[in-house]
Amino acid sequence: MTAYPPEPWHLAGQMYLSLWLVPRNALPPGLPPGTRPVTVAGRGVAGVAWVVYEQDSVLRYDELLAAVLVRDGARPRVTITDIWVDSPASMAGGRELWGIPKELGSFDMDRSAGLRATAKADLGTLATAVFGRTRRLPGRWPLTYHVAQNLHGRTKTSPVRTRTGVALATARWAVPDTSPLSHLVRRPPLLSLVLRDFRLRFGAAS
Repeated sequence: MTAYPPEPWHLAGQMYLSLWLVPRNALPPGLPPGTRPVTVAGRGVAGVAWVVYEQDSVLRYDELLAAVLVRDGARPRVTITDIWVDSPASMAGGRELWGIPKELGSFDMDRSAGLRATAKADLGTLATAVFGRTRRLPGRWPLTYHVAQNLHGRTKTSPVRTRTGVALATARWAVPDTSPLSHLVRRPPLLSLVLRDFRLRFGAAS
């Protein structure tokens, strides 16, 4: 069994995020029990993000994830539907602590000017993206939300607290038809953001 830190995980780094409105019938199946997608005019809200965990994170690794906005009754939640990491410890911890369906992948990320990134897994290329010019918003923004996942057939809800700098960004994505993300990334994103030097606590204290 791969060792991993206990929750909560304290993480820090950079996130490059794009958001789409996706037809409801294109959203991934298998949402946690009792949850339903949040829809706007028949479209769900989905995000795909590249994340670099660095600095004093409890684990340092790269990540590509897709998530959907859902609700549990009237309460908004985020569900991670697809995710790849390059850390076996992160994969094991995410699956066993929270039911996050992490798979192993490999990443090529150039952050010398914005972001140029490619992610691959056993099935081939998952996605490529270029994040270009940004316009930084003033201040550091607090954000608190909950992630809901299917853990052993039951909904596991985990708190997340973040404080981050925020910048509006331009982004271009390319996703092959063979990628599990192809149903989400079929057009330019509605909005792209860079979360700079975020600090995040994921999970509940024991």
